Amino acid sequence: MKIIVVGCGKIGRTIIDSLIEEKHNIVAIDHNPKVVETITNTFDVMAVCGMATSIEILNEAGVSQADLFIAVTQNDEVNMLACHLAHSLGAKHTIARIRESTYNDEGLPFISKHLNISVALNPERLTAENLFNRLQMPASVNVDTFAGQKIQLLETTLKEDSKIAGLTLAQLRQKSNVPFVACAVKRDDQVHIPTGPFVLQGGDKVAFMVKRNDANKFLRSIGLVQKLTRDVIVLGASTIAYYLAKLLTENNHNVKIIEKDPARCAEVAELLPGSATIICADGCDQNILLEEGIKTTDAFVALTGRDEDNILVSLYAMHQNVPKVIPKVNDFHKYAMVEKFGLPTPVTAQKIVANIVTRYARALRNTIGSEIETLYSFMDGDAEALEFAVLSDSKLIGKKFKELVLKPNCIIAGIIRGKETIIPTGEDALKLGDRVIVISAGKRLVDLADMLR
Repeated sequence: MKIIVVGCGKIGRTIIDSLIEEKHNIVAIDHNPKVVETITNTFDVMAVCGMATSIEILNEAGVSQADLFIAVTQNDEVNMLACHLAHSLGAKHTIARIRESTYNDEGLPFISKHLNISVALNPERLTAENLFNRLQMPASVNVDTFAGQKIQLLETTLKEDSKIAGLTLAQLRQKSNVPFVACAVKRDDQVHIPTGPFVLQGGDKVAFMVKRNDANKFLRSIGLVQKLTRDVIVLGASTIAYYLAKLLTENNHNVKIIEKDPARCAEVAELLPGSATIICADGCDQNILLEEGIKTTDAFVALTGRDEDNILVSLYAMHQNVPKVIPKVNDFHKYAMVEKFGLPTPVTAQKIVANIVTRYARALRNTIGSEIETLYSFMDGDAEALEFAVLSDSKLIGKKFKELVLKPNCIIAGIIRGKETIIPTGEDALKLGDRVIVISAGKRLVDLADMLR
């Protein structure tokens, strides 16, 4: 596909790098000549120097042939206007980076609709949501979200002594009091879509789909969660820290934010009145950390603007036996180094945004001529989760799932019906207007009817 990327800062460069790996045809736009020179020297892409709000520059970049137009400059208004102009000139889909909370509340759907923005991205909020999801899960579980955050896909590798190794799925359903779907099992490099008689084994990589609100309850029922994360210390009162603290406090977590800038402390305290504790002190001082309870906290997240501080203090937190430690790292050269230090996988806004954009581009490429709304890859790319809208001519409407004869390695894993989230059983059936999540391994589905034999 032809993709235009506007704004070649850290996030823009990361997006370009990811999209090149996907073999897309990339054109970059930036107003800084030095940045344009760096991009052309680093990547095999065409680059145009100028403002993306200029019709002349957009035409020079070939916007009328663009399958996807991505604007990720530092300026929200430039991003929104550039997307609107690009769509008016023929770009099929647009993505805008929109960071200001003024735009990210109730008005965002209205703005996106009227400016023809397909996807609005807030890197800080997305990073906070990623951190929040990771803090809810044990270290052994990876998590991804579907259907507007309503459903979670949990991937874990079973240990040899796992309490569910040796159980069939039917037995596991009896053991768990939470509705779930076992979406896929990877064993010896082969992916299976398991059924009731399938026996789980130690070493299996297993993916489960559950309602987001049921995730911890489900993991406890199968022995993967012993203690919930309640107390969290956050180093640095950044925008990400604000969004994260808001999510955590809304979900009954105790949050302390340690920030040495008095003005920023006052600002965040006003944004989070009475919900989080703001400590005005140097969080790189171990005496401060000890005073604020680092030895007894459940989690520590380092979100300062300095990678070195985040890495160093996170190592100290690990030595204090904090169960969960997550540093934020922006420099990819340090990113690889952090993992060698033994720290958990760090978080970086660029990588999170690039992954979302790459996934969106992949879905566009794979859904040309199909009815697929969204496509996700998991199980190391060997399985797909596809989200369909149930249209009036669907052959599956009204038929109970137990009556359907599906092709091997296909399963219906989730249904969104208005505000209701359903983890389906054999007694469920699709209705007009439902959004349905289908899991497939080894097959490309173009529409829902492709599931049927």
